Amino acid sequence: MHAVTYELIKECSRTGARLGKLHTPHGTFDTPMFMPVGTQATVKTISPEELYDMGSQVILSNTYHLFLRPGEALVKKAGGLHKFMNYNRGMLTDSGGFQVFSLGAMRKITEEGVTFRSHIDGSKKFLSPEIATRVQEDLGADIAMAFDECIPYPADFEYAKRSTNMTARWAKRCLDTHNSETQSMFGIVQGGMYPELRRMSVEQLGELDFAGYGIGGLSVGEPKDIMYDMLSKTTVYMDKQKARYLMGVGTPDCIMEAVSLGVDMFDCVFPTRVARNGTAMTETGRLVVRNATYAEDFLPIEEGCNCYTCRNFSRAYIRHLFKAEEIFALRLLTIHNLHFLLRFTTKIREAIANDTFPEFKASFFENYRDK
Repeated sequence: MHAVTYELIKECSRTGARLGKLHTPHGTFDTPMFMPVGTQATVKTISPEELYDMGSQVILSNTYHLFLRPGEALVKKAGGLHKFMNYNRGMLTDSGGFQVFSLGAMRKITEEGVTFRSHIDGSKKFLSPEIATRVQEDLGADIAMAFDECIPYPADFEYAKRSTNMTARWAKRCLDTHNSETQSMFGIVQGGMYPELRRMSVEQLGELDFAGYGIGGLSVGEPKDIMYDMLSKTTVYMDKQKARYLMGVGTPDCIMEAVSLGVDMFDCVFPTRVARNGTAMTETGRLVVRNATYAEDFLPIEEGCNCYTCRNFSRAYIRHLFKAEEIFALRLLTIHNLHFLLRFTTKIREAIANDTFPEFKASFFENYRDK
């Protein structure tokens, strides 16, 4: 029996959108969901209590970064990630694979694993399926991700096939190593931009007893229409009784399209990263509050939004904080952006429950300009 299970509640009769529940040792959570990213055991500038107030359910931390600093042994000694960062709801750790493979020339891939240079001090490090699994067990999140190779875009067919087959072999090694009764592991579907490889990966991983499945290797630089096409040719083969997690996607248009294709879980650094650059997310698209046009604009970031930022502060004030390089500016936009995406996925769940999801989707795209 898995420590984490997915319960399919309802499926939209006109699309592939799914309403479900994710059962974890730290609570039961509603899907579709967006998971705020706490890369280094913190969601940047945000406290756990603020996350709770926003309706945050599962959050994500990063194995690669925590492996390098402070080290999984220290986190284990502290009682695991939940106690270390004082977050008492669901938690997921990625395997570190994406970060390692993004190092480019600083890493070397073999069947055994990946040798790389730390971005912190340049020291030589090694991650394998076994090590990544044991590190995640020590970190103690509810969900651990299998170690995989994230195929770059573009990649030729033969490379993508070799890599996808290696990811399957690595996935089995992860499961063979995994030995926690309070944590479940998700496999990660790869296959590049090749439908036949996507199907092959789903079938390979489906033979292994994972609690759920990540969908990797998308949103890595390919055009959105290609991403949606590959996603549609992946989810159609996936087990309906297990959670589907599209990794690294966090803009409302992409979430909406992916939900239509049967995805349950999303994560991305986008809302917190653009907040630190002075960009707010709204139902009509991005609002760059640093721009001079908002210097005397005393409206909230988004009218009708009930987040702390929009209830209390104007665009003009937040722009002033950015121009003055005040840290409070970063907090205010981060609060708004996370609240926006968490509220957005709540509205998606309500629409699926009320049998109005296709109408909700059409209305959203009529008004959204950042397609």
